[in-house]
Amino acid sequence: MPADHEITELLERWGAGDKQAFDQLMPCIYDELKRVAGGYLRGERPGHTLQPTALVHEAYLRMAGLHSPKIENRKHFLVLAAQAMRRVLVDHARRHNAGKRDAQLLPPDSGLVVQPDLDCDMVALDGALACLSQFDPDKERIVELRYFAGLSVVETAEVVGRSPATVKREWAVAKAWLYRQLNGEAPNDSPAME
Repeated sequence: MPADHEITELLERWGAGDKQAFDQLMPCIYDELKRVAGGYLRGERPGHTLQPTALVHEAYLRMAGLHSPKIENRKHFLVLAAQAMRRVLVDHARRHNAGKRDAQLLPPDSGLVVQPDLDCDMVALDGALACLSQFDPDKERIVELRYFAGLSVVETAEVVGRSPATVKREWAVAKAWLYRQLNGEAPNDSPAME
């Protein structure tokens, strides 16, 4: 695995318009991307037609089309990749659902407060996150980093420039708000969004 400074150099070259740097970057972090993709797909319905490899490849195609992105480091790149994967899954879910919109809850292992044995409705989650971003983009970003990119509280704090305690508190509030949005009620032990 290449050192962080080598990854940063490739990211800088890609940001300067060098498409070959992006092609060199992908094999260097492919395993990390598959880990993120696997995390996403664990929350999907049984029999989901996308596999982690396919999700990584779809995200790669979307990211390859970016022109001179400004990416600071490996974590920032993983966030960008997680966002691309989220968009792939939302688009896939929209095609799969084709008009039927059953409000399902988040998966039990997501870290978000949910009822057990229910699959994540990626379209509903994406809609709730879009709503959250309208009035509190910081909390939406924390959810994106923690849930979708799989970053720890400390890693998320580094990316957003806040203390780990603040990130942990905002994560708890965002989870409760999302629970209410997706389930129509507030969990008993979670704070309300203020």
